[in-house]
Amino acid sequence: MAAANYLTSEDQFLCSICLDVFTDPVSTSCGHNFCKDCITEHWDKSDRCQCPMCKKEFNTRPELQVNTLFSEMVTQFRQSAQQKASSSSSSEQQVFKPGEVPCDVCTETKLKALKSCLVCLTSYCETHLEPHLTMSGLKRHQLIDPVENLEDRMCPKHDKPLELFCKTDQTCVCMLCTVSDHKMHDVVPLKEGYEGEKAELETEIHQMIQKRQLKIEEIKHSVDLSQEEADREIAEGVQVFTALKESVERGQANLINTIKEKQKITENQAEDFIKELEQEISELKKRSSEVEQVTHSEDHLHLLQRFMSLKVAPPTKDWTEVSIHSSHEGTVVRAVVQLEETFSKEMKKQLDAELKRVQRYAVDVTLDPDTGHPDLILSGGGKQVSHGDVKKNLPDNPERFSYYYCVLGKQSFSSGRFYFEVQVKGKTEWNLGVVRESINRKGDITLSPQCGNWTIWLTNGNEYKALDDPPVLLSLKSQPQKVGVFVDYEEGLVSFYDVNAAALIYSFTGCSFTEKLYPYFNPGGNDDGENSSPLIISPVRVN
Repeated sequence: MAAANYLTSEDQFLCSICLDVFTDPVSTSCGHNFCKDCITEHWDKSDRCQCPMCKKEFNTRPELQVNTLFSEMVTQFRQSAQQKASSSSSSEQQVFKPGEVPCDVCTETKLKALKSCLVCLTSYCETHLEPHLTMSGLKRHQLIDPVENLEDRMCPKHDKPLELFCKTDQTCVCMLCTVSDHKMHDVVPLKEGYEGEKAELETEIHQMIQKRQLKIEEIKHSVDLSQEEADREIAEGVQVFTALKESVERGQANLINTIKEKQKITENQAEDFIKELEQEISELKKRSSEVEQVTHSEDHLHLLQRFMSLKVAPPTKDWTEVSIHSSHEGTVVRAVVQLEETFSKEMKKQLDAELKRVQRYAVDVTLDPDTGHPDLILSGGGKQVSHGDVKKNLPDNPERFSYYYCVLGKQSFSSGRFYFEVQVKGKTEWNLGVVRESINRKGDITLSPQCGNWTIWLTNGNEYKALDDPPVLLSLKSQPQKVGVFVDYEEGLVSFYDVNAAALIYSFTGCSFTEKLYPYFNPGGNDDGENSSPLIISPVRVN
């Protein structure tokens, strides 16, 4: 019993090759013990036949026999360890549950693993872990929290533990990898690699968090600015509509007063006519009475003389053409016309303000010669384009238009707002707007938003169209000399303005933009010089 206690306290039961408890222990002539399979495999792989412990060489490979006495001692040790594990597991250790890592040594009831050994590639419960905590040979093994699939921690090429980290290739490697595939690479221990990667990842995550926090602040600030702008728009809208409402109410009051005054005049005139007629009736009745009195006399001479005097100065006014006419016709129309003039003035005021607002988003646009049709002439500065009536020999690159006389701007836009102005003075035909990047450049183009273009068109000198779905014939008060183009990508809005008149020409609304947008210019054909004036991209000057 004393010998057993002594042996149990030592690491005499560990094979120096596999560092685990002996299996079929054999002894060499130099007195050292090894697992039979371990020493056999060691000699099979080695060029020399020598003891792994003392390095003693043997001329011929010794015939190995199992050390019976030592084997029995190892068996007793195993049984003692299993009994201790059984008693300990029943009172202290937990039985393995689904989702947990089981002990690989337990043969009957699997207990929950406490640690996994990266050298043995085995997971141990508390009892079976004890040799790794008490025996000097096993103490050198690397223990980690229990994990499954320990074989994944072995190098698939060299069958050695993955205990290094190659920073060059960002992968875990074994010792043999450092002298083969990863030679001259920056290789560090796993712990150092882990700490470095962890620090780098933490820094990267921290930076990502900071960027997102800044983006949150930016969005909140944008919301605040949007709210301020909304408040201003509401205040301005309330002011405008209040003024218009007051104007309508004043117009209504004036209309009612005007009609009432005219009605009063009519009534006064009628009263005067009635008074005059009643006075004449009174006089006529008086004469009628006098005539009646004369007719009772038998003096015919006196009667005739009296009739003559009664005929003198009778009422002579002819009332046939006299009438009362209503003077209200057209009063409402004139009031509405006046109200319309008030609205037009307010609309002009709002359009002036709107144009100034969109002009704040002015961008510098230049023409891209690689997209221009060969018949077009572009200025050196990329600000003017016209039709030249002569086809130039230019490379037919994918970006170039080969069917329509058009050219795109160099600048593209995939978010936000932008605005540019184009002088169209002196032209009888042109087509302006924006198009998506994937527009057909080698054949016929259907000019409509459905096909990726949002443009307006002048043809025949004075016929303006918005090429919407379907096209819209535009009725303009004057011919634009300079056209402003404004795009709000997120809102899906494309608006065209008559810059000089500060008037809105047309707006495409509810557009769905999914690609880059490019400014689009088509000066039309030369038309024997009738349409030779160029389209000119003009610098934006706020009115």
